[in-house]
Amino acid sequence: MVEPVVRIPDAKVALSTASVYPESTATAFEIAARLGYDGVEVMVWTDPVSQDIDALRRLSDQHGIPILAVHAPCLLITQRVWSTDPWVKLQRARSAAERLGASTVVVHPPFRWQRQYARDFVSGIWRMADETDVRFAVENMYPWRYRDREMLAYAPDWDVTKDDYRHFTIDLSHAATARTDALAMVDRMGDRLGHVHLADGKGSAKDEHLVPGRGGQPCAALLERLAGSGFDGHVVIEVNTRRAMSGAEREADLAEALAFTRLHLASSARLRGR
Repeated sequence: MVEPVVRIPDAKVALSTASVYPESTATAFEIAARLGYDGVEVMVWTDPVSQDIDALRRLSDQHGIPILAVHAPCLLITQRVWSTDPWVKLQRARSAAERLGASTVVVHPPFRWQRQYARDFVSGIWRMADETDVRFAVENMYPWRYRDREMLAYAPDWDVTKDDYRHFTIDLSHAATARTDALAMVDRMGDRLGHVHLADGKGSAKDEHLVPGRGGQPCAALLERLAGSGFDGHVVIEVNTRRAMSGAEREADLAEALAFTRLHLASSARLRGR
C-alpha cells in the first residue's frame, strides 16, 4: 500500500464572527457556510444576536455550520455585555459553549485596573476549567503603545506564557503588535496550545489582524508546525475586513484566508519517520 505524502490534521478551520464587522453575526454564519468553513467562533459583543443562545442555535441549524468556540466579552466595548462582573461573563460564556456544543471559550487576561479580578484570575480560570469539559483558552495580548510611550494594560501579564494556564490561545496579530516572536511563544505554550487565532501583522502599534500572508508573521510556518504535530484544536480566521469596499471584497478576503490556511495545514504535513 502506498503511504500518503501528506496527512490532514484533525484541526478544524473556523471563521470568527468578528471577521465580518461591521456586518452582523448572522452574516458571518452565511459567509462561513458559503465559503466552506468548518464552523464559526462567536465573538460575544454588542450585536444582540451574539448574546442570544437561541438565536445562535437557529443560525447554526439554518446554515448547517457548527459553533466551535465562544469568545467571551472581554473588550472595552463589551464591559456591560452579560453583566459588569467579569466572572459572571465567563460563567455565561461557559454555559453558552456547553449549550451550543462548542469546545472552547476564549478569554483575554484582565485589564490592569480590574484589580481583584486580575489578582484571582489564574486560580479562578483553573477552578472554572475543573468544572467543565469546555477549554478555557487564555489569549496572548500586547502592550498598548502611543508614539514613544508604552502602557502595560493587562494583568497578570499580556504574555500569558508567564502564568500557569491549562490551555492557551495564540493570536499572531497580537504577537505582531507586541513585537514578540510568535513561534517562540508557541514553543513555551507547548502541548497546552489549544486554540489559534490566525491573522497577520506588520508590527504596528495598532492590532492589525491582516489576512494571513499579507504581513510579517510566520502564519505558514505555524500552520505547518501544527500539521506536523497533529494539532487537534481549532484554527480560527480572525481578520479585519472593515476597509472592504463591498461585500464581495470582504468575502474574497475571507476566501483567501481560508485557502491559505488549508494549504499550509495540508501541504507540509509530511509523515515523520516513514
